[in-house]
Amino acid sequence: MTHIANFPFISRLLPMVAFVAMAVLAACGAPLPAPGVAPEHKRVTLTRALMALGPDVDASEARRLADIAYDYPLQLAQIYEIEDAPIVHNQKVNDGLKSRGLCYHWAEAMQARLAREGFRSIEIRRGISPARPLFPFEHSSIIAVAPGQPLQSGLLLDPWRYAGALYWLPVTDDRVHHWQPRVDVLRDKARRKGVPFVMLPATDGLSEH
Repeated sequence: MTHIANFPFISRLLPMVAFVAMAVLAACGAPLPAPGVAPEHKRVTLTRALMALGPDVDASEARRLADIAYDYPLQLAQIYEIEDAPIVHNQKVNDGLKSRGLCYHWAEAMQARLAREGFRSIEIRRGISPARPLFPFEHSSIIAVAPGQPLQSGLLLDPWRYAGALYWLPVTDDRVHHWQPRVDVLRDKARRKGVPFVMLPATDGLSEH
């Protein structure tokens, strides 16, 4: 029997198909239940993963970040009146039925909330996964990295993907999205449009590497 791993193209395609299929099935069903409070063991696991970003990551900062990453999206889900799968909610925002809840709204809100903590041993950066032929949706989120380290070394913290239930994993393990620094994606979009690239100064105290 031929193993699917022998066909890299199919292996890359399957997670994308599964993601879209999940959204379609959710759109046909009942409204999503509100995400629940994360149990202690999940918080501990994320804390340890954050501490593993670098030898100088402070344990108390890692734990504080883990708690906020799990808890604040629950507040945002209520503020955004999330009732459907993310892609369905996006369409409602685009149609004017909901005011907020696109992925970049979640990313901006999380970025602003985490800026208030003044972390010194962990950097919070914005990442964008550009649209591409097999997955024609641009996606934004936040990524935690050790200071001075590249984006690809970080942990993706994605509150949008499961409608307020935090999804996280190492950036390089995300088989659905291809994460790049936000500023690089915006600069490339400006170049392709033939317009000057202007990056407004950050006002939230967080990195835009």
